[in-house]
Amino acid sequence: MHPVRLVGKKVILREFRPDDVDGAFRIVGDPRVTDWLSFDTRTRDQAADMVAGIVTRAQEEPRTEYYLAVTKRDSDELIGFARLGLSGVQAAKLGFAIAADEWGHGYATDAARLLVDFGFQEIKLHRISAAIGPQNFASMTLVVRLGFLPEGRIRDHVFTDNAWRDSLLFSALAP
Repeated sequence: MHPVRLVGKKVILREFRPDDVDGAFRIVGDPRVTDWLSFDTRTRDQAADMVAGIVTRAQEEPRTEYYLAVTKRDSDELIGFARLGLSGVQAAKLGFAIAADEWGHGYATDAARLLVDFGFQEIKLHRISAAIGPQNFASMTLVVRLGFLPEGRIRDHVFTDNAWRDSLLFSALAP
């Protein structure tokens, strides 16, 4: 399944490339975005290491994650990312982020829908979960709109900004 390219109504999901570092840094270097994620704001060098790791892992067999760049349909500029991290038997963890300047246009919804559909239809997953910070109402609304159901709270799930944070767990099962 190399390379993956998924076309949605508003976005395209494609494999990361080494030249995506500046676009990735625009996202993971922005505290407006990382405040909602499971890791702290990163430097440009850390963003470069992140992209290099994503590119390397995309070539592994068997593939353990689908970490894809999000672009608008009319541009190849990276505006976000969406990830399915494979875990367990026919299971994956969903994650996504969009650059703060691009919020409110439906890009995250389109990207997450594409990746969830890919997970169930192409990879033949049985279960996809998403762990979301309790204050991240936009992401909770998004996954519920995609058919995810709440499962509970994971206490002290992530350590960001020098503090432990709970996550709320949501999941969807294959249709």
